[in-house]
Formats: sequence, structure tokens, C-alpha cells
Amino acid sequence: MTLVIMAAGMGSRYGGLKQLDPLGPGGEFLLDYSIYDAVKAGFNKVVFVIKKENLELFRETVGERIEKAVKVEYAFQDIADIPENGSIPEGRVKPWGTAHAVYCCRNYVSEPFAVINSDDFYGAEAFKCLAEYLGKEESGSAQPHRYCMAAYMLKNTLTENGSVSRGVCLDKDMNLTSITEHTKIERLSDGRLINTEDDGSQKELNENLHVSMNCWGFTPEFFGTLEKGLVRFFDENKGEKLNKAEYYLLTAVQDEIDAGTATVKLLETDAKWFGVTYKEDRPKVVEAIRKLIADGVYPEKLWA
Repeated sequence: MTLVIMAAGMGSRYGGLKQLDPLGPGGEFLLDYSIYDAVKAGFNKVVFVIKKENLELFRETVGERIEKAVKVEYAFQDIADIPENGSIPEGRVKPWGTAHAVYCCRNYVSEPFAVINSDDFYGAEAFKCLAEYLGKEESGSAQPHRYCMAAYMLKNTLTENGSVSRGVCLDKDMNLTSITEHTKIERLSDGRLINTEDDGSQKELNENLHVSMNCWGFTPEFFGTLEKGLVRFFDENKGEKLNKAEYYLLTAVQDEIDAGTATVKLLETDAKWFGVTYKEDRPKVVEAIRKLIADGVYPEKLWA
């Protein structure tokens, strides 16, 4: 099984390359803890999706210290890596979104795989659930296009330092039926959770809703889905609209659900997420890691 880590974003709200911000006592990055948990759960390869210009930086700071524990490969999210029908509008600089990031590693993955963000802490339980589910796929005991997702409770995925963007999930018998991006969720002083809509209106959310933290499990057939989706993406977006549009993982997944070509099992976890969405999050994350080390969850020097 392979772990795909999306690490091409610069983190505009955080400021800088937050994927490579040392947060652990041994200089570990947040993604080190995800890799450690994944390897313990049974993953045997890591593919980083990065910008090509960051290759040496990733290799020197991350790759060299984890490659003794797991096979490491690098895929590049290149704006020009698109289907033949696509065209790059003048002025377009940033890549095409999270679905495109995963598409860019199609030549490195031929087995069931998980996908995560590089700047989120997911907890060991998430990787155990993914490994158990994907292990069935790897052994051939399940059908293609049977995906999975670690489902977090909304209340466990918030920051005190601003709003967050979350994919709110609806399900039937823990099979995902719909996922809707809510881009500005925050807890008010009265304790309510509110999402501010694009038109300025506010919608109250149940704190126990399942949300996506981009912690997915896929079979290799998903790459075909992404290619078809990218073709459709370029057909539907033209001119100035294409200059701003992005193709998201949740869109690709929702399209398959709506077409009836895939199922997505929600793997519920009560783990508490933490991450560095904002610079102000950093001290809390450092504190949380130190507590996990004190509780014996992680060694003080992760790769010693």
C-alpha cells in the first residue's frame, strides 16, 4: 500500500512552506508523524506530490531521514501535466487543485493507496482504518472503485485562530452520499458553529457532523476517473473562468458517487485533528505533540 502526500501548496494563510516547519522536539515536521503512523499501520511506500523546484529541499529534510523505514518517491505537480484537450490560459501560475495533484502521481502508484494533506495531523487510528480497508483491496477480496475516507467529527477539526474549510459529509449506512465544501466555518462566542456562505448569509452546523480532512483511500482505477474528470474540467471552464478554477478531490469523488460507479465507506474516527492553518496555531500544535510524546504515543526522536 502506498501513502500519497500532497505537499505542493505554499500555505498562503500560514505564510511560507508550512510543510517543512519543525514542530517536534527532534525537528520533525507534521508530515513525519503521519508517515510514522502509516508505516506502523502497514504502508510500505510514500509518494510526495511536490513542486519540482522543492525536490532537493524535500529530499534533504524529509526523504533522507525516512527512507530507511519506507520506500520514498517524488511526483511533481506541474501545471502543464494535463490531458491533451487542456490548455493553460495566459497568466495562470498555480496548479489545478487537489484532484490534479493526485493525478500527477499516476505513474508512481499501481496499488491501493491513501491520500492525505502534508500539513494536517490525522492520528494513528485513521491510518489503521485505511490500512485495514485497503488491505482487502490489495488482496483482491473487494471490487474496484470501492473507496474509503476517514471521517472526523466537525467539532474535532477546528482552530481557535480563524475559520476553516471542511467538506461536510452525508451518508447512508456509513456509505458517503454527498460531500459539500463549506469554506468559512468557525465557532462563535456563544458556542454555535457557523458557516458563512458566499452571499454573506450564515448557516448553523451540528458539531457532530462527519467531515472530510482529505484522508482518503482509493484503488488505482481512480486515476482513470481523474483523467476523465480533468477532460470535463477543461471543457466546462473557459477563458477567465479557467484562470481561477480548480479541480478538487471531493468533486471527483462526488461525480463517481452520483454516476453510481463507486462507493465510499466512511471510517469513523473520534481522533482530534490539529494543523497549522494559521501561524497562531503553531504553539498549540507543538504543545499537542509534546503531550503525545509524554503519553508514550510517539518517541521523542521519531526516526532515531
